[in-house]
Amino acid sequence: MLGSRLLLVAILVCLSVVVLVSVWKQKFRGKLPPGPNPFPFIGNYLQLNTNDIYSSITELSKQYGPVFTIHLGPRPVVVLYGYDAVKEALVDQAEEFSGRGEQATYNTLFKGYGVTFSSGERAKQLRRFTITTLRDFGVGKRGVEERIQEEAACLIKMLRGTCGAPINPFHYLSRTVSNVINSIVFGDRFDYEDKEFLSLLRMINQINRFAGSRVGQLYDMFHSVMKYLPGPQRQIIKNTQELEDFMVRKVKQNQSTLDVNSPRNFIDSFLIHIQEKKNHNSEFHIKNLVMTALNLFFAGSETVSNTLRYGFLLLMKHPDVEDPHKVHEEIDRVIGRNRQPQFEDHLKMPYTEAVINEIQRCANFTPLGIPRKTIKTTSFRGFLLPEGTEVFPILGSLMTDPKFFPSPQNFNPQNFLDERGQLKKIDAFVPFSIGKRFCLGDNLARMELFLFLTNILQNFQLKFPKKLEDIDESPKPLGFTRIIPNYTMSFLPI
Repeated sequence: MLGSRLLLVAILVCLSVVVLVSVWKQKFRGKLPPGPNPFPFIGNYLQLNTNDIYSSITELSKQYGPVFTIHLGPRPVVVLYGYDAVKEALVDQAEEFSGRGEQATYNTLFKGYGVTFSSGERAKQLRRFTITTLRDFGVGKRGVEERIQEEAACLIKMLRGTCGAPINPFHYLSRTVSNVINSIVFGDRFDYEDKEFLSLLRMINQINRFAGSRVGQLYDMFHSVMKYLPGPQRQIIKNTQELEDFMVRKVKQNQSTLDVNSPRNFIDSFLIHIQEKKNHNSEFHIKNLVMTALNLFFAGSETVSNTLRYGFLLLMKHPDVEDPHKVHEEIDRVIGRNRQPQFEDHLKMPYTEAVINEIQRCANFTPLGIPRKTIKTTSFRGFLLPEGTEVFPILGSLMTDPKFFPSPQNFNPQNFLDERGQLKKIDAFVPFSIGKRFCLGDNLARMELFLFLTNILQNFQLKFPKKLEDIDESPKPLGFTRIIPNYTMSFLPI
């Protein structure tokens, strides 16, 4: 009883402190852009559609313009909406906006370590090393293409084994795509039925969904209190610890068999770099290794598989795109039926590339982008953003800008083709972000999307078990993100 009372007192004290800090920040917040008036403690929470934050921000941009401030609980966030504002910050003032913003769900796991969620000198050192090492292990080259081809062959074999029966493609794609990054990080792939592997993928999926949910939003705003309270966040905290424990075991396995003259994978290369950089200022230590390897495992396990899964829906909903005169015609003409697709084939397949780009554009899974933070006091469009100001670059506003994409709500690969039918570059197409902190796995993702999609369409026709009009092709909003509901489909051998 006494313990419960002490916990209640502690919670009330924490809430009081948060309210006071919130009021202080709102009064002394410098010259931030205008925005809707926040309430103490809860900020603009009641003024936002918490199930679809992106739509709420889109509406606010019509009132306040391309740069405005919202309060997520007690903390102010500067929103950048539209191509000009986002480019000006992330490209023209890339250094000032290079910090990583707060995301409590992921910070519970990464705690500012690792290549993705770190800032400052740590982020620079880890990013340079990670990009170089991924290249050393074949990313963007023939080496990693062979790894993708191996997984594609396994996927085709599995899909043939379904004999055209309706299946949920999520379970097949997530394992296949994840094994590509696994072969780079760990130097080996998981068996598709490995129980630990399936458990890891399930935990990643749960964490990502929680981060976008209403409870996840509340946790993001009030994690300093909620981490002590009962609720679904307790399972997420447990999942993050299990993922970290798994990666720690992987690192220890590599340490026990390390040959400094022959690195087998990303973990080996990082361990060797730790030995070479033995000084107290180095960012190359075990904690950053564990978290960077987890960053790669996270990023390589869901994004591409979800894009493919969404692409199947679009291709089934729009059979005119996948008919023999278009994607299949390019596959037959350039690749044929007697060999696997190769990445160099994409240079001769502009329509297929346009389809892939349009799938990514319409998917728009993280329209709010990954939060940024100013690393120093920054002047931006007449406003003064103090050091540490959180910033949301709304990438979704670029991908749906009618100035670049006429009828942006419609699926139309012609958006990416010029009058000669050749692929054209569109500045607002930023599926991997822009600026200094764009996704470092973009080359790998592009290669995976092309090779997996062409391998599948070379071997199968896609069939929805119900009527085409029953296909709901719109990703569903989930707080800060958008998700694809589970569905079933058939892969009919050609």
